[in-house]
Amino acid sequence: MAFEELLEDPVIQKYLHELVGPTGMPVAAAPPDGEVTDEELAEELGLELNDVRRALFILYENDLASYRRVRDEDSGWLTYLWTFQYDNIPENLEEEMYRLLEGLEQRESYEEDHQFYLCEVDSIRFEFEEAMEFGFECPECGSPLESMENSRLVEAMEWRIDQLREELNVEHDDAGAGA
Repeated sequence: MAFEELLEDPVIQKYLHELVGPTGMPVAAAPPDGEVTDEELAEELGLELNDVRRALFILYENDLASYRRVRDEDSGWLTYLWTFQYDNIPENLEEEMYRLLEGLEQRESYEEDHQFYLCEVDSIRFEFEEAMEFGFECPECGSPLESMENSRLVEAMEWRIDQLREELNVEHDDAGAGA
């Protein structure tokens, strides 16, 4: 996938937005060719220098940008020259999908292994043991706690887990070890 096509992909745009947020998105969405300083980016994009630096650091932490330092011989000041490296985005997204899969599998197991009670007034959910400690009454308002059916939630998680497994080409592990 060409660099320009990569940046036009809505999944990639969403990923970058999740990383750098709305204030850093102009930095992430239009990376210049070659090296650039944070000051040049801030001026070119009309952004605060701190917002640009924050976005660059987040991109750096996620292996999407690198820098090299150059010391000015006269003043001794360090200048950071940034380069964007978006070739890692597909691998980063795949890692995110594996993390999501693992988290969903753990949450699904938790939902299946516990019985829940709900205070319908305050919308607070309790595990059976907690509900029993409170005499099946909400500690906030005193309303009776009702048994809560979570099979639709578990089914939705199972559906999403199956989707992720298929996308990642991961076999189901009945032992619950995950991906």
